[in-house]
Amino acid sequence: MDTSDSNVDEGGGSSEHDQLNGPRLYLLLRLNRWLFTGIVLAIVYGVLVGLSQIGLTPLRVIVASSNGTFWIFSAFIGAIITGTSIVVTINQLVLSQELGAVGDQRERMEEAMNFRRDTEDKLKGDVTPPEPAGFLYELVDGIEDEAADFESAVAGDTDLSDDLQERIRDYADDVIGNARTVKGNLEDAQFGTFEVIWNALAFNYSRKIYDARRIRADHGEELSDEADEEIDEMITVLKLFGPAREHFKTLYFQWELINLSRALLYVAVPALTVMGLMLMYVDANALPGTTLGVDNLVWLTSAGFVVGIAPFVIFIVYILRIATVAKRTLAMGPFILRESARDDDLG
Repeated sequence: MDTSDSNVDEGGGSSEHDQLNGPRLYLLLRLNRWLFTGIVLAIVYGVLVGLSQIGLTPLRVIVASSNGTFWIFSAFIGAIITGTSIVVTINQLVLSQELGAVGDQRERMEEAMNFRRDTEDKLKGDVTPPEPAGFLYELVDGIEDEAADFESAVAGDTDLSDDLQERIRDYADDVIGNARTVKGNLEDAQFGTFEVIWNALAFNYSRKIYDARRIRADHGEELSDEADEEIDEMITVLKLFGPAREHFKTLYFQWELINLSRALLYVAVPALTVMGLMLMYVDANALPGTTLGVDNLVWLTSAGFVVGIAPFVIFIVYILRIATVAKRTLAMGPFILRESARDDDLG
């Protein structure tokens, strides 16, 4: 079973950022997409130039004998034009989510307001912030308060066993520690960057719901009415985090697909221009001589090839992040998909 990118909502909360901070996930999720694109293109360029030095047939010979540049770059023309047309399809897909009759729009508005009011009622606050980062901050802060209240409700209960009190303390400490880390990172986060979604991923609410329900199932008869009420409040507030994260994730996907469309459109015309130049003006007699021991034609043709694949690489790096986030958030609610993060007490 492939467990590398499964749902993030597993494992202990204190290690959640450790699970997200590996170099592979940093590359897939956090690294700036333009920088990621530049790194990939630089590697391709280096490989193409390097291969010319290992004794293969010289490029200038290939170009002279079979018009190699034509066969290489003519294919890019159709590929880039086809790829650009896909941009239109992507934009239609994104925009279709926003189009609808006034009744549909009003229903969406009412549902959003109802969810906000439900959240404000549970958080006992006046008005939650309109910004996604601020809204998630207040929600996580409310979860932290509920964890502290739950711990306080059992702190002085001498009827509870030491093992149960320690289990509840560990649970509350896990929730509070995870919440404080996420809150600290959300303070300066701005929607449109990946930071909001990154920190939403870092709060493993599904495991926290499971652990709270497990405590009540195992020790419900020992808990006081106050403690039982507090654990109910804890689960209720945790359940609000799931829809909020999914909503902001959906908005972020739309945002990213629009950014992808714009990026492809920005690159398409320059790439087509370069492909035209390579077809019209580059042959076996172009740029005679060498630079740093490499034929100048290799430098030029490799650069043209890199420009030609740039739209495709941009598409890949954007979709990689979207697909990774989607895979790590497949299950909403009290479901845990990643086997590697299961503890012995699960199941």
